[in-house]
Amino acid sequence: MSKGVQRLRALLYKETMQLLRDRRTLALFFLLPLVELFLFAYAVTMTVDHLPTALVDQSLDHRSRDFVQALVDSGYFDIKLTLQNEQQVRAAMDAGTVKAGVVIPPNFAADVSSGKGKALILLDGSDSFSVQSGYRAASAIAQQYSFNLTTQEVPASAIGAGSLPVTILTRVLYNPDLKDLVFILPGLIALIIQNIIVAHSAMAFVREREVGTLEQLLASPARPIEMMVAKLIPGVLVVILDMVVILLLGVFWFGVPFNGNIGLFGVLSILFIVSGMGLGLLISTLAKTQRQAQQFTNLLNLLAMLLTGFIYPRLMMPLWTRIIGDLVPLTFYISIVRGIITKGVGISFLWGNALALAVYSIVSLLLASSVTKRRLD
Repeated sequence: MSKGVQRLRALLYKETMQLLRDRRTLALFFLLPLVELFLFAYAVTMTVDHLPTALVDQSLDHRSRDFVQALVDSGYFDIKLTLQNEQQVRAAMDAGTVKAGVVIPPNFAADVSSGKGKALILLDGSDSFSVQSGYRAASAIAQQYSFNLTTQEVPASAIGAGSLPVTILTRVLYNPDLKDLVFILPGLIALIIQNIIVAHSAMAFVREREVGTLEQLLASPARPIEMMVAKLIPGVLVVILDMVVILLLGVFWFGVPFNGNIGLFGVLSILFIVSGMGLGLLISTLAKTQRQAQQFTNLLNLLAMLLTGFIYPRLMMPLWTRIIGDLVPLTFYISIVRGIITKGVGISFLWGNALALAVYSIVSLLLASSVTKRRLD
């Protein structure tokens, strides 16, 4: 056997042993493809049905009940609330309770009999997929319902040529022109900020370990939580500056309207930044090398893209994927940033997401400090 082959065999043995001993990296190599497969198979759904819907039936007659039943039977609209007026529907949509609203005016039955029936469908324009599915479904249901009435019950003499007995008026709230950028940009701001936060903080302790300065930190009298805070504050200031630049570009360069309170947006954004920093520091304390930290970060980015509602609607995801998505702070911040920028809502509608980010920040920082060891392992 030649010396070249012997050297190659020795190097192959060394690399194989090194890979087998690095169990965390090896596990990620096997788990990441499986995670991606299941996430794409279960989470990526572009057709939205069973939209949570608020109903305002001001007619309360057999025609309105039949029309509502046709909407429910289609499978696209689920009546979750019965309200009194359009303003209440808007409030429920601001709170994220419903994605659509149906408003049936008084004397619906008489209007249908005379060929002048009208109903209003309200759709949440901050959710692109919900708007597209709801708009198509409402139009198709109205046409089918009108066709059934025309051929079975409503006298042809009462309907003008080429007209239908029921007309659907569809109104898209918050994004009436259906501009994709209005939907995408708030979520994109949130995603970019999280990527910057986690990428910066995930390397914090790993970098110290690899350059050999971790021993000095561990030998110092500083407590783990103090080390966490010291790592946290400079990164928070940098990310806040990044966020301001991105937001200004989005509003003044891309022309996306900012409808909410800038002070509330700033406070809740800082809370999100701290929660992301806590998650990144937790990754940094768990990873032993920068490569492992990068792999954990890539997995987090994949979860953020698929499970947080950034692109694909969480409404259609199975429960277990929504639970996994709730482990990523971006899930709560996307609701906040879209609520403030696109809808212009206040803290009364966003306090639940703000509370979730606060709890997330505390828990992640405490976990990171508890995992940090006072000695090298």
